[in-house]
Amino acid sequence: MTNQKLKSWIPVDKNSDFPIQNLPFGIFSPPKEVIAKHDKAKDILPRVGVAIGDQVLDLLELKKTGVFNSLNFDTNVFAKSTLNDFISLGKKTTNAVRQRISKLLEERNPELRDDEKTKAKVLHKMSDVEMLLPLEIKDYTDFYSSMEHARNVGTMFRDPANALLPNWKHLPVGYHGRSSSIVVSGTNFHRPKGQMKPADSDQPVFGPSKQLDFELEMAFVVGKETKLGESVTTKNAEEYIFGMMLFNDWSARDIQSWEYVPLGPFLGKNFCSSVSPWIVTMEALEPFRVTGPKQEPEVLPYLQFSGQKNYDINLEVLINDTTVAKSNFKYMYWNMCQQLAHHTVNGCNIRIGDLMASGTISGPTPDSFGSMLELAWKGTKPIKMQDGSERKFINDNDTVIMRGFSEKDGVRIGFGEVRGKVLPPK
Repeated sequence: MTNQKLKSWIPVDKNSDFPIQNLPFGIFSPPKEVIAKHDKAKDILPRVGVAIGDQVLDLLELKKTGVFNSLNFDTNVFAKSTLNDFISLGKKTTNAVRQRISKLLEERNPELRDDEKTKAKVLHKMSDVEMLLPLEIKDYTDFYSSMEHARNVGTMFRDPANALLPNWKHLPVGYHGRSSSIVVSGTNFHRPKGQMKPADSDQPVFGPSKQLDFELEMAFVVGKETKLGESVTTKNAEEYIFGMMLFNDWSARDIQSWEYVPLGPFLGKNFCSSVSPWIVTMEALEPFRVTGPKQEPEVLPYLQFSGQKNYDINLEVLINDTTVAKSNFKYMYWNMCQQLAHHTVNGCNIRIGDLMASGTISGPTPDSFGSMLELAWKGTKPIKMQDGSERKFINDNDTVIMRGFSEKDGVRIGFGEVRGKVLPPK
């Protein structure tokens, strides 16, 4: 269990997402002045870092001090441009690394605290580094696990009395997405083009999407592989989940609504998805477990579970400088263990670095809906911006920002943010 009273000798603001209890992992490029000092390419490669306050701890430089020698693993994983090799060491080792870092940063430990020369090499201001996509994402699956979201969409597009399709309460609905178009926070993208069928037209038309939307989601990172034919159970699923990230599954609603029957999302989804750069470990989130919604009717045995499998994570969405939604990950009807058990029950193999997104996270009240489709209710209730303008969907040059954090007993564990700007179509 995380020590809620632990403090670091590195100053950490009370509203920071990254206290010593968090220590998330990411991939970064060092500051320009560090690069300028090196002639050898291998010395300026992207490398593994850990967030602490407003600093990034450089694990590639830190390993040169020998602080990890007693853990008996290949520290060259810190010189990689993704976290996949580090994650593949297994939770026993990755947790030991995180605990060693925690001990090193603890306020009473002089080991690094009093070594000014080493501190200058291993600590960088977060504002001075470039955060990169932290994973080689081999496969990506998007679920549809918020009952409030599914009901809202079903009410809008089908029969309000039968908003949920017959299978929805029996299995975690999902689809396989496009991993190559997942980008790290701060990456801008062009408005997608495609085929749409306007309501007042008998024939489809081609052009830029007029109904570009965000989807507020969380994603978990697969940290352990299975072979083809093997299945993960709800009982052992947590062994396969390394950590979590914020996820924005951008959606072109007009393209999607025309194409999705009968095979589901395609061009309306695969043009871009954005993730936050830091992976928060499940160990850091342990204090924030909560009980999820009661599942009725009773699910089949392979989806049954015991214990608290939901997490209390506060979520916020802004368009430019206007907060448009506040939700919480605890509302999810289907939890991550059930998602992974269902995903693999047919023998589908999973690989380290696979990303599994939750699906849009909507709460029970209108201000907690996780997409513009719901917030503006299919364009019938425009959202007022701080500058006096209105939004039914996302405009060109809008920036969407998502933030998330858990808080308990005075400790805040956060994810940073995921942001993306919509550029005009090419």
